[in-house]
Amino acid sequence: MEKRTVRIIGIPIDLGQQHRGVDIGPVAIRYAGLAGALRNLGYRTEDLGNIDVPGHYTLVGTSYAERLPLIRAACETTYGLARDAIRDGTVPIFLGGDHSAAIGSIGGVTHDAACGIVWIDAHGDFNTPETSQSCNIHGMALAILLGRGPRELVDVGRLGAKLKADQVVLIGVRDLDRREREHIRESGCIIFTMRDIDEIGMHGVLQKTMKILSRFERIHISLDMDGLDANEAPGVGTPVPGGLTYREAQLLMETICDTGRLNSLDIMETNPILDISNRTAQTAVSLASSLFGKRIL
Repeated sequence: MEKRTVRIIGIPIDLGQQHRGVDIGPVAIRYAGLAGALRNLGYRTEDLGNIDVPGHYTLVGTSYAERLPLIRAACETTYGLARDAIRDGTVPIFLGGDHSAAIGSIGGVTHDAACGIVWIDAHGDFNTPETSQSCNIHGMALAILLGRGPRELVDVGRLGAKLKADQVVLIGVRDLDRREREHIRESGCIIFTMRDIDEIGMHGVLQKTMKILSRFERIHISLDMDGLDANEAPGVGTPVPGGLTYREAQLLMETICDTGRLNSLDIMETNPILDISNRTAQTAVSLASSLFGKRIL
């Protein structure tokens, strides 16, 4: 069977948080050899380059109000590119930038049909402006996709929520704000914390995940690199100890690959300024290779 074309789209957005450097994450992942690794697996690749996003350095201040319209514009652009990539029959890979970019990528890939979402993250990304002390929008992305938060972002691409709770499985969560914890419990999303992984293993978590998402023909992976332990991925802005090991993350990718239902991929929150010898980007490329079919034997 001929393999589908992979379309690489860079979203160098750093407006959803405060740490400088995440905007060059797409460059770091390309430099780590993403396209070459995919070509070695037999895929044709198209790289559309990066969308145009103003950096933090262009702002007069760093207020939520000043950043909001710029984030909306970037997510609108991403939404259109994501929608078109699926309509063209390609598998899009979105390279962040901070996780606010997923508002556009997931919105766009679900424009014509729903898909299951595997959200890999140390955090819940389920804050709203009312619950967030920082008002950092990368910590609100999943809530916004479920219809909670500023209308300017909830309505990106099409009006209203882009996801329902029963589409979403979160894996690797270990750091939630108090009110965020309450809201995410009430949401109906399925959450596998690091304790769940400790108790039943990644294999057990993945068995449950595949059962939950079995009704969806396609699966989107939204990988925040801080979902991994900081020893595996040091180049992230909000590291949390006790995350996924490399092998746990690789098993997750291999399992999704085995389903034959991969729709699209986010790789978010790689920050080369905070990294060690581009290790985080290299890990991201290795995990993407497993997701697209690289095998030990």
